[in-house]
Amino acid sequence: MNKIGCPADNRKIVSPETTVKSAGTDTRISETFAELGYKTIIDLLPSYISIQDHSLRILFVNQTFKNDFGNGVGELCHVVYKKSEERCANCPVQKTFSDKRVHLSEETVRLSNGEFSQVIVYSAPITDISGNVVAVMEMATNITRVKEMQKELAILGQSFAMLSHDIKNILEGLQGGAYVVDEGLKDKDPELTRKGWEVVKKNITEISIVVQNILYSAKKRKPRHERVSPDSLAREVVYLLEEKAKSLNVQLRCSCNPSLPQVLVDPASIKRMLCNLIGNAIEACKLDKEKDTHTVTVRADFYDRTHFAFEVEDDGVGMDECTKSNLFKGFFSTKGCNGTGLGLLVVDKIIKEHGGRIEVLTTPGKGSTFRVIFKIQ
Repeated sequence: MNKIGCPADNRKIVSPETTVKSAGTDTRISETFAELGYKTIIDLLPSYISIQDHSLRILFVNQTFKNDFGNGVGELCHVVYKKSEERCANCPVQKTFSDKRVHLSEETVRLSNGEFSQVIVYSAPITDISGNVVAVMEMATNITRVKEMQKELAILGQSFAMLSHDIKNILEGLQGGAYVVDEGLKDKDPELTRKGWEVVKKNITEISIVVQNILYSAKKRKPRHERVSPDSLAREVVYLLEEKAKSLNVQLRCSCNPSLPQVLVDPASIKRMLCNLIGNAIEACKLDKEKDTHTVTVRADFYDRTHFAFEVEDDGVGMDECTKSNLFKGFFSTKGCNGTGLGLLVVDKIIKEHGGRIEVLTTPGKGSTFRVIFKIQ
């Protein structure tokens, strides 16, 4: 336990130099440690170190703390860490002041650059000669990257578990289509061969979408930005999904503004986003049994002077407020047991990577519109 207030003659301080020499380590290394001094060594620690008083006011911080949160000395801990005037509900420092024990908690903090990070926090008492806690030392370790890796692994595992049924159905569709192609070739029937090949193409598209969604959701990738036309991106995806829409009696329309300027985006990511949104719109039409025919309209146009937007509108089943509020939560699907929710998870990830936002307009029984807004760069 740390002590404050002990008389100098009652202390026995063992310097790093003495310790290193006693272990028989090279003298030059020991001298380097001695020259650094304790404060410099504390500053070099890859953790946020602070000392706080009873009011949670910061008395001391190390350099690592200053790098990510600013000076902080003289300010309240929760104001510096969380930009909040309220004390943390599960504050480990307060607990240590209360029972003189080491405490542990996991917190979300906000760095001086505005980013949020996950940290593991340890608190330890600093006592005087009488054993009274006069201050608490808090050590916080940034575990954001560890959390991201855990999430990526969890998503990957859940993806394979939840998508196994879909992949099985797609493979069976491929086998069925291949059989029809073989029969058409054997009987020299071009029409039968064509029908079989359409089934094969449809299922190749489906399995391609599934696999790419797994890769996008589970793998950390850096966007590769290029200057491209939003109009051409939308038309490419519409062309890709036209056959699927037609097979479900859904008319797929493209109404894009060709005068939109070229924008700086990752083309592969944006096409993946549109593919998922259009695919979901087609599925929403498929679920609507009240109408014989349906329409999905894809738009790319100016949103305002500095932004453009992609819109995917359908006249399918629509959604209630409960479904809408859960749309972008992990593995929530509007298709119930027939979907995985992975597509919307990917959509949300791509929009955030591009600094955009999404608006959802929907009415049960009438349809939905997904509007994705990006800045014109």
